[in-house]
Amino acid sequence: MAIEVRDGVAVVDGVPRVLVTADYPYYRDDPAVWADRLRAVRDELGIEVITCYLPWRHHQPEAGTAPDFTGRTHPARNVAGFLALCHELGLRVIAKPGPFVHAELSYGGLPDWVCPDADPSIEPLLDAAGAPACWHDGAEKRPLPAPFGTAFLAMTTRWLAAVGEQVLPGAGAVAALQIANEGVYTSGALPLTAYDYSPSGLAFYRDRLRSWYGTPEEYAAVHGTAYGDWAEIEPPGPSSGPLAQADWGRAHAEYLARVYRVWARAVGSDLPVLVNLNPPTVPELDDWLARVRPELWGEISYGFTNWMGVVSTDAGAQARYVIAAKRAPGPNLEENWGFAELYDPAYVDGATSFHQSLLALAAGATGFNVYTGVATSGWGPELDAAHAGPYPDCAPVDAGGAATGKAPVVRALADFFAAHGTEFLDCVPRRSDAFGLYLPYAGIAALSGGDEGPGCARPLLAFHERMRARGLDYGLVELESATPEELTGYRSLTVPGGPFLHRRVQELLAGYAKAGGVVLVDGPVPELDERLEPCALLAPFTTPLPAAPSAPDQESLVMYGEADAFLRSHPGRDVHYLIVLVRTGNEGPIGLRTPYGNVEVVAAEGGGAVLRLAGGEIGDVVVRGVNAYLDCAVEASVRLDGVRAGAGGPGDLVRIGGSAL
Repeated sequence: MAIEVRDGVAVVDGVPRVLVTADYPYYRDDPAVWADRLRAVRDELGIEVITCYLPWRHHQPEAGTAPDFTGRTHPARNVAGFLALCHELGLRVIAKPGPFVHAELSYGGLPDWVCPDADPSIEPLLDAAGAPACWHDGAEKRPLPAPFGTAFLAMTTRWLAAVGEQVLPGAGAVAALQIANEGVYTSGALPLTAYDYSPSGLAFYRDRLRSWYGTPEEYAAVHGTAYGDWAEIEPPGPSSGPLAQADWGRAHAEYLARVYRVWARAVGSDLPVLVNLNPPTVPELDDWLARVRPELWGEISYGFTNWMGVVSTDAGAQARYVIAAKRAPGPNLEENWGFAELYDPAYVDGATSFHQSLLALAAGATGFNVYTGVATSGWGPELDAAHAGPYPDCAPVDAGGAATGKAPVVRALADFFAAHGTEFLDCVPRRSDAFGLYLPYAGIAALSGGDEGPGCARPLLAFHERMRARGLDYGLVELESATPEELTGYRSLTVPGGPFLHRRVQELLAGYAKAGGVVLVDGPVPELDERLEPCALLAPFTTPLPAAPSAPDQESLVMYGEADAFLRSHPGRDVHYLIVLVRTGNEGPIGLRTPYGNVEVVAAEGGGAVLRLAGGEIGDVVVRGVNAYLDCAVEASVRLDGVRAGAGGPGDLVRIGGSAL
C-alpha cells in the first residue's frame, strides 16, 4: 500500500481515498500485546492505517546515549519491532516523530535534557513580555526551547535524522510522516504575543522584513518610520501601525512554515509529510488565521485535530470545527474517540465522535482519525506521571483488547468510506457562497486586541452564523493566493472591510464582480492598497450586507428538525451523498430536501447519518440511533417516498452493500 498526498487527498496505490486511521500509542503498552491490539484495530475497527507518535523522551531519555529504536534498553522502545508487526499484519503507518508530540506525556514528549533549565546553552522560547513560554506538567512548569536556537536546532536535527536513518529504511509499514504537533508546541492557536521573542525568533522576523522590503530605507518609506538598520526594528504591539501588525502576523505564518520545512528536511525521507493544526479558539481566531497559511508550506500537507468541545451542543465549537476543516483540504488527524474523563463526559458514547467525524468530512476534510483506537495501561512514570491507566478511558478497543460499544460505530464508518470514499471525494459540495480571508487584517486584529478596526475573525464568525441560520454550506477562500477560477463557482463572496486591500486582490474581486459575482464587504470599503497608496478599484462593485436571516431559507436542505445537513453531488453521474448531523435537544425526525424528493431521517440526539443516493434511490447508509450519554435511543431509519428502512428496534441502522430503498 503506497500512500501519496495530492492536494490534501490521500492517494492509496494510485486511488484517491478517504484516509481513515486509528492511533495506537505503542509506547504506553506492553510489547507482548502489540500484535493482538493491532489485529483488533484491523479486524474489529476495519482500519488499515495506524498513526503513532515516536516520543523523543521515550527513545532517548539520556543525552549521552544514542536513541534506542530496537528495545536494547527497554522492550517498549522497540519501535522497529512494532513497525515490523504492522507490516506483517498488512497495516500501514503514519509515523509522528515530533520532536514535540504532547500526547499527555511529560514535557510534551521532549526529553528533560533539552529543557533550557537543564542546559544553559539552550535558548528559551520567549513571549512578548520576555518571559519563557512554559509547558505545564500539573503544578510543574518548564520553559520550552526556541526552535531556531542553535543548540536546540542541532539536537532536533540529530533526533529527526536518527529516525530517518534508523527507523524508516527498514520499516516497510511507514507510508507517511507527521511533523510537529498542533503548531510547534501545541501552540498553533495561541496569541501572536505568545512567541517567538527569543533572539533567534527576532532574528527570523528581521530576516523576513529584509526579504520583503529589501532595505531599511524602503521599510521606512512604506511604514512612515526612520529606521536605519534592521536591528532597530522591534516587534509591533497594540499601538503600532497596521502595516507593522500585519507584518508580524505574516512573519508568524512564515515562521511556522520554516519550522515545518526544517524539521521535515531533517528526517531526510521522501515520504509524504502532514501536520495536525489544533483548531482556533474564538478569542484567538484572528491569531490562528494569521499564523495558519498552508499556502506557504509547499509539499507539506495540511491536517487538523479536534479537542475543542462537543460540536452538537456548542455553536462556538461547531463554528471553529467547520473553519478548521475548511481552511485547506486535508484529513482530520485526531478526532476524540476515547477521552471522556479527560475532556468531556459526552465522549463516553460514540455518537459524539460519529457526529464530529462526519462534520469534518462534510465541511471539507479528506479523512478522519480514531484517537485513540486502543486503550493502554503499561507505561512508567518517567513517560507520564500525571495520568493513570487506562489511556484513554473509553476507546473502541479497551485495555484488555476487547471491542467496546464504540467499535461497531467506527467499523460502520470505516466500511462505508472504504466502499465509497473515492466516489465521495469525487462529488462536489453544494456551496453557492463563500467568505474571502484577507489575512493581513487577522494580524492587525490579533495585536490591536479590540473589536474596532479591521479583522477577519468577527466578520467570518458572523458570516458563518448567517449561513448556518440559513441552513447553507459555504466555501472559504484565501484572497492573496486565490485565482479567478477559484471564485467563479460562487455566486457571492463576503470579504472583511478595512482601510486597505492589496491591489491585486482588489483587481481580482472587481473582475469577479464584472463577471456577475456579488461582492459583499463587512465593514468599510477599502480605498488604499497594501502600501497605503490610493486604490479604490473595488468600491464600484460592492453590495451591502444582507440582514440577518430569521429562519432557514428555501435553499436549505433541512425542512424540519434541528440539524445541519450537507449535500455532495457527482459532476458526471447521478450520485449524491447526504450527511445529516442532529443537534443536541432535537426530538423527532429530520426532514430533508434531496435531488430525489423529500427524505426523512430518524437519528439520536447528537448523532447523525451519512447516506448514498443514486439513481433515484437511497443506497448504503449509516445512521446513529443511540446516544447513551443523553439517554437517547431511537429506531434509526431513513424514508424516501413512503419507503422506509429502519433498525429492528432502538439502535443504529447500518447498510453497506445492501439493496437500495
